[in-house]
Amino acid sequence: MNPIETDNLTKHFGTTKAVEKVSLTVRPGEVYGFLGPNGAGKTTTLRMLLGLIRPTSGRLRVLGQEPGPGFLDRVGALIEGPAFYPYLSGRRNLRVLAGHAGVALSRVDEVLDVVDLTERADSRYSTYSLGMKQRLGLAAALLKNPRLLILDEPTNGLDPAGMADMRVTIRKLAADGCTVLLSSHLLAEVEQICDRVGVISRGSLVAETTVAELRAGGTLRVVGAPLDRARSVLTSMIGVHKVIVDGDHLDLEVTPADAARINAELVGSGVEVSELRWREPDFEQTFLQLTGGHHA
Repeated sequence: MNPIETDNLTKHFGTTKAVEKVSLTVRPGEVYGFLGPNGAGKTTTLRMLLGLIRPTSGRLRVLGQEPGPGFLDRVGALIEGPAFYPYLSGRRNLRVLAGHAGVALSRVDEVLDVVDLTERADSRYSTYSLGMKQRLGLAAALLKNPRLLILDEPTNGLDPAGMADMRVTIRKLAADGCTVLLSSHLLAEVEQICDRVGVISRGSLVAETTVAELRAGGTLRVVGAPLDRARSVLTSMIGVHKVIVDGDHLDLEVTPADAARINAELVGSGVEVSELRWREPDFEQTFLQLTGGHHA
């Protein structure tokens, strides 16, 4: 059973098509990155998955269930920033939530430890930094020991060290069997933390693949002198359409395994090779191509 499955999930607000026929699958135990420009439909999709808004059409299943009683019993979520009582401590806020959710109070200390907030647990929420508030939100999402965690921009407001800690926490949760779906506008974050990625643009899912597959391909960069001779040799070897001249270097559409043979041929032809380097596709450029040039 896949923790999340949608089939042509659609949401219209009047004449505005916020989400259009999105079919995605989140597999057990993975960290799935939901990536797209602002206004692409990420948060609307997450809200439909959590039963906060009704789809216009299409179907969804979360942990094998369609929306209804008990639908979210094993789901934790953090959507559009946490909201807590400012005059209560972090610990007391969580105890209030645990009481409403029917969760044992012993779970509060456990989740505070997971998000590294134990030392500040008895400070008022109003004194927390933005990053600490975000971590308390994650702690609240973990209270029910969920099998599925849905996070909207989980590193929002965190400094670089806090972002690194959050990545480690999320990966540990996945390793312990919790499936994580997170949305993010940070390409580097998705690249580092996610197993698979769904890219959404203008409400439509334009790609669903692994990060490795999204970065598949690449070119072999060659810097050598004289450049004209290098170009002539390489054109004869691999064909004119696979040799791209870019300023003072050449980019070759070959595989990494071809590097040794190409280097030997160039040197044997009197070309002084000063650089021979494999270049993976730029993740941001791939994203921009998929979304028609729109930034996350």
